[in-house]
Amino acid sequence: MIIVAGESLIDLVPQEPGALAPLLPRLGGGPYNTAVALGRLGARTGFCSRVSTDGFGEALVDGLRTAGVDISLVQRGPEPTTLALATLDEGGSAGYGFYAQGSADRLFELPPDLPSGVRALAFGTCSLVLEPGASAYEALLRREAGRGVFTLLDPNIRAGLIPDPDVYRARFRSWLPYVTLLKLSRDDAEWLGGSVEEWLSAGPAAVVLTRGADGLTVRTRSGAVIDVPAVRGEVADTIGAGDTVNAALLHRLPTHDALSGRALAALGEDDWAGTLRFAAAAAAITCSRPGAQPPYARELPA
Repeated sequence: MIIVAGESLIDLVPQEPGALAPLLPRLGGGPYNTAVALGRLGARTGFCSRVSTDGFGEALVDGLRTAGVDISLVQRGPEPTTLALATLDEGGSAGYGFYAQGSADRLFELPPDLPSGVRALAFGTCSLVLEPGASAYEALLRREAGRGVFTLLDPNIRAGLIPDPDVYRARFRSWLPYVTLLKLSRDDAEWLGGSVEEWLSAGPAAVVLTRGADGLTVRTRSGAVIDVPAVRGEVADTIGAGDTVNAALLHRLPTHDALSGRALAALGEDDWAGTLRFAAAAAAITCSRPGAQPPYARELPA
């Protein structure tokens, strides 16, 4: 089983230009989107989070169930659901403002031991920023990495939520010894500073960089560098594209028996290229649809 740990929320997506444009609520949150995408791809997946019992929270849980995601690790609470107000530029790229004060997902508590058979654990986005839940997710990352579980980290920077960038950057570096696969966007990398070489030396076996319309790149601890182009197509918006890449990587790597740091570092260039092309194709489908609507397995090449 693959567990995705982190927030779920409601994206409020404008339907036309203008400050008072009608807003359409969409199920979202980086980790939530990753879990749904994995479920749609057919991976055995669980979601580990705290979700509100309000109407939005019920819709989020229903979305997990519909995607076939196990919800036994979902904590529930009466606090409100986090809201993310999206803004879209002319190319469909999204920015966000958040309403997260006192929301359910930031009150996540460290769960007891995860079920046996967990092969991988993914983290990212707001859940690693908003306290007190951020410390609980960090403790989960360190505990499970110490047990040998494969871990994926997608920082998915939301700068408006980070009160002290330097403190966050130092904290990010402190996570790297516990990370097997680091995936981040070009914008994330620029904001974080440092270099891929520095991050690889700190712990991850590989770093996957998404470069928007320029495609995807992986650099491995063994020194390999593999690039693949983006899949061209119509873009409704980019909401959920990076989350879909996370899911595609976690879905595809087990086919190469690569859910360990040693196996990931040794993965051949052809296998990496095929994995990245699969991720690019999945992300292109998500971009072709408004909101975070990742593809099903039947929509992608085998």
